[in-house]
Order: sequence, then C-alpha cells, then structure tokens
Amino acid sequence: MTTTLSEPALAGVTLAPSAAARVAAIAAKQNRPAVLRLAVEGGGCSGFQYKFEMGGEPEADDLVAETDGVRLLVDAMSLDLIAGATVEYIESLGGAAFRVTNPQATSGCGCGASFSV
Repeated sequence: MTTTLSEPALAGVTLAPSAAARVAAIAAKQNRPAVLRLAVEGGGCSGFQYKFEMGGEPEADDLVAETDGVRLLVDAMSLDLIAGATVEYIESLGGAAFRVTNPQATSGCGCGASFSV
C-alpha cells in the first residue's frame, strides 16, 4: 500500500522547498514527472550512502511525501535509516547538490554523501 501524506513533515522525511524547486526544474527540462526517489545503500566511506534518482512510479511499500507538487519516494527499508530527515538543495561556491540532514546518522563523511548509524 502506498502511503501519501499531504504534509511532508508527517511522512517521516521532508522535501524542502529548495529541493522541490530543483526537482521541478530538472523534470521540466527532461519532460518527465517531478519525482525524486531517495534510497539508502550500503557503501560509502561511512557505511551507508544516499542514492538519488529522478522519476519513477511509487512501489507498493514506498512512502510518498509531496512538496509544492513534487513527490519524494522512499522505500520502507531506507525509511528506517532516514526517518525524520530533510532533503534540501544547496548551492555554494563548492558546487550544488541535494543534501540530506539525517537525525538518525551518528557520523558522516565530509562530502555529506555517506553516513553511519
């Protein structure tokens, strides 16, 4: 069963407006639906790493959060490791990227792409 919640904070993972705007811009350029999938995989320098993918349809066990018409999909297994997290899009002198602020993480690497629990 797909869970859709109208308030992103209730979903366990929040898609910040900055990330929603970036996903919408990429989707418009690619003529695709405004959907971002976030998953957690083993690996990286800290044990787990975030994986982002554009597009796709919700799977049966996905949690779906929506911000400004953009959907964030998270599978149930990944949700256990990132519950309460916020996905943002950050632009700085060093570049631009999606960043996950994860309260479950006990440590992370300098690039912010991997974490441990």
